[in-house]
Amino acid sequence: MVDKRLVAAAVLAVSALLTACGSESGAEVAATSPPSTTSAPAATTTTTVAPVPVTTTEAPLSTTTEPAPPPMPQTTYAPLQGAYYFSSPDGQFQCGIVTLPSRTEAGCQGTTTPVPPRPESCMISWGNGIRVTNEGAAEFMCSGGAVYTSGGETVDPPLEVGQQIVGDGYTCISAADGISCNNDETGHGFRIAADSNETF
Repeated sequence: MVDKRLVAAAVLAVSALLTACGSESGAEVAATSPPSTTSAPAATTTTTVAPVPVTTTEAPLSTTTEPAPPPMPQTTYAPLQGAYYFSSPDGQFQCGIVTLPSRTEAGCQGTTTPVPPRPESCMISWGNGIRVTNEGAAEFMCSGGAVYTSGGETVDPPLEVGQQIVGDGYTCISAADGISCNNDETGHGFRIAADSNETF
């Protein structure tokens, strides 16, 4: 008859052997299997570069204009017996810078408008020109004939627009709006044209 204790001991030994083998195979499996790792996806960084604005620099347009050069003195009008005689470009006015024993003056004769009323002291032709002397403001003329002429058979040479004559303390300039003459020392003078005039 088999001893029950021996059988029980044998069963226990076999069970222990099986458990050990199972543990080894699990350890072997654990050792041979690569570890399971879960990695987070790599972070993606997006950098947006703003476009550099294109700057165009233009020089500002010049709003300043250079002043026109002063008209050049007309040198073809040599004084005739101490006087300079010339005409307006259209020939309507005879002008001159004249030195007399008692005064110097510059003036132009010709038809202009408007003309102030004739003063009682003028008994001859009135308002046929304007003159400025070395004393006082310019005035309309009271004269019986041509004063500012060289006396030649033709009209004296024209003072073209943009030209001037400087002589005996006066400056006469030809411009689009007429002939003007000033006394350089006093500042008095006039401007005369067919349809306008001024005295100062």
